[in-house]
Amino acid sequence: MTIDLALEILGFTVGIIYLWWEYHADSKVWLASVVMPAISMWLYYSKGLYADFAINIYYLIIAVYGFTAWTRGTSRRNPKPRRITRTPLPVWGVIALATAVLWWGIWFMLTQFTDSNVPVADAFTTALSIVGLWMMARKYAEQWLAWLVVDAVCTGLYCYKQIYLYATLYAVYTVIAAFGYRKWLRLMRTAEPCSPSDEADR
Repeated sequence: MTIDLALEILGFTVGIIYLWWEYHADSKVWLASVVMPAISMWLYYSKGLYADFAINIYYLIIAVYGFTAWTRGTSRRNPKPRRITRTPLPVWGVIALATAVLWWGIWFMLTQFTDSNVPVADAFTTALSIVGLWMMARKYAEQWLAWLVVDAVCTGLYCYKQIYLYATLYAVYTVIAAFGYRKWLRLMRTAEPCSPSDEADR
């Protein structure tokens, strides 16, 4: 068994655990968010997916933020764990702009400074993943919609790159993302109403 295959199997296993915790809005998902990037960085770099490699540094940083927000509250003034909410309308404009700017910037760097042969797709999934993970840390239910798109594109991308276990994993992610969105909406409706101070911190 090669190192790449062993890492692919390990990453697949952690990815399934990650998905289970995310689906149930369990804060332990952020622990998997620390382990999985460490596994994936070697694999992505060896396959020439440089943007995917670089984003894992961001994953490690946002995992700390997400775990803190989910478990210790949104601020010192409001130490309650963050609740699931819908994405506010003004935030959608920020999401669209951030995704477009990141997509262009990452694509430019890939074409200018690497030998990537999939710069458009690699840049797109990386840009939307950056935004999607931020949405997840904010506990917006629509983060699942961002992941649905990312996962579908990644499935094809990893098949092309012959990372077949990861392609299978992301195909599963694509299906689960649709169910995850419905699950989070149910969890949001059954949660207690937010207080004014909760809303202010969002």
